[in-house]
Amino acid sequence: MNPDEDTEWNDILRKHGILPQQVKVTQNDIYDSAVAQAQEEESRRLEGLGVDELAALEDEEDDRVLEQYRRQRVAEMQAQAARERFGELVQISEPQYKAEVTEASRDTWIVVHLFRESIPMCKLMNRHLGELAQRYRATKFVKIVSVECIHNYPDANLPTLLVYGKGDMRAQLVGLDRFGGMRTKRRDIERYLTGVGAVDPAQRRALPGDSEDEDESEGEGGSGAAYFDLGSRVK
Repeated sequence: MNPDEDTEWNDILRKHGILPQQVKVTQNDIYDSAVAQAQEEESRRLEGLGVDELAALEDEEDDRVLEQYRRQRVAEMQAQAARERFGELVQISEPQYKAEVTEASRDTWIVVHLFRESIPMCKLMNRHLGELAQRYRATKFVKIVSVECIHNYPDANLPTLLVYGKGDMRAQLVGLDRFGGMRTKRRDIERYLTGVGAVDPAQRRALPGDSEDEDESEGEGGSGAAYFDLGSRVK
């Protein structure tokens, strides 16, 4: 009989004190033992070093810490560059829509502006989106002539924003009446995009000349824009 075996008979003998209780070693015990052994070996190694040797070792440790910090910063900068790969409002055409918007939105947020050059509020929206694109470089901002995106799309609904994420349209903004038409400010659009998740305030870049107050854009207010169901019409 092997007293160290984990059998039912041995359990009975241990219960009645005939065999000593079995000591079970856990993974934590093994880890703690290895750490303690390594610390003990390191202490013995340091005890045998002189003052000059300890000073040299300290310099090596400092270099190791600095190198580790440098590598960490390089990794962080590379990750940031991978996220912030956009930075401007780009015009696309009808044939590009699927690749540049629908498919590209699987791994990034995309804001699409349906516009016409002849409409003042579209020009205002393009200006605001161009500035936001510079501030939120992890989000892709594009614009497309409205009738290229949705044939016969009413001008009364412009400007229109379509927000894409995870390969599908997540939100739509039709017209600017809710923000005051031509009085709409950049921060109004910024708050809207933040609310739907298209931009992350934590990733906002400050630009030269930024201030708390934004100049108001004055002009003609647009007429009431009718709601237009875009779900089945967007390419």
